[in-house]
Amino acid sequence: MGDEPITELHTITTPSQPRARGEAQVTAKARDGASVIASLRQAGSSKLVFPRGGAGLQAVLVNTAGGITGGDRFALSATAGPDTQLTLTTQAAERAYGAQPGETGRVTNRLRVSEGAQLNWLPQETILFENSCVRRDMKVDLHETARFMFVESLVLGRVAMGETLHNAAFHDRVEIRRAGALIFADAMALSGDVSAQMAQAAGGAGALASVILAAPNAEALLTPVRAVLNPTSGASLLAPDLLHLRLLAPDGFGLRQTLLPALRLLSHGPLPRTWMI
Repeated sequence: MGDEPITELHTITTPSQPRARGEAQVTAKARDGASVIASLRQAGSSKLVFPRGGAGLQAVLVNTAGGITGGDRFALSATAGPDTQLTLTTQAAERAYGAQPGETGRVTNRLRVSEGAQLNWLPQETILFENSCVRRDMKVDLHETARFMFVESLVLGRVAMGETLHNAAFHDRVEIRRAGALIFADAMALSGDVSAQMAQAAGGAGALASVILAAPNAEALLTPVRAVLNPTSGASLLAPDLLHLRLLAPDGFGLRQTLLPALRLLSHGPLPRTWMI
C-alpha cells in the first residue's frame, strides 16, 4: 500500500480593513471685533477649511478618508473663546460604510463655549450603510453666558438605491453642561435590523434629527419653530433657555424640508454655504 497523500490545512483569515485616523483642534479668539483663529492643529484624515464671509469664524471639517468604517478613529476639539462666534460644519454628508465583524468606527467630539461666545455645531447628515458600525460621543461645556446651537441628523440607508438596513449598529451619546452642571443628556442605540426597529418604534421613519438651542431667547422661539415642523416632529422647552427638537421623516430629502427652515429660524440667518450645494 502506498503512502497516504498529505493534505495541507489552510486557515482562511479576512484581512483587517485599512484604518483611518483623523484629529482636528481649533480655537477662536476675538480680535478687532472679529472672530479669528487662535490655534489650529490637524492630523491624518481630518482637515479644517475656513471659508471667508459670513458672521464669525466658520470652519468646514473635511474627512479625506471619504467616510467612516470599522476601526476608524476620528476626534475633534473646538473652543469658542470669549466673545467669539464659531460655526462648525462639514463639506458634505458623512458616510458610514460597511464594517467587518467586530470592528467599530469611533468619533469623539469635544466642544467648549466661553464667556459671551456662541458656537454653532451644524454638520450635515450622517448616512448609515448596510453592515455599518459606528459609535459617536459628544461632550459640550458651556459658560453661563454662552450660546450654543446643535444639530445631528441621521439617514438610515440609501433610500434612492432601495437600500434598507437589516444589519447595522449605531450608538450615539450627547452630554451638554453649563457651568459644570449637566443640562442635557441623550443617547441612541440602534443595532441589528434597524429598518424593523424603526417600523415598530417610529412609524418606519428613514431619517431623523436632533436639534438643541441653548440661548436666552430659546423660550420665545418655541411657538414659531413648532409652526415649521412636519406632523412627525416636535419641539419641547426643557428650560427657559433650552429648546430641543426631535425630527422624523421618511428619508433624507423629507428631513431637510423640515430641518432647514427650523435651523434658519433658530439661527436668525443663513446656513453655511456647504448646506446649499
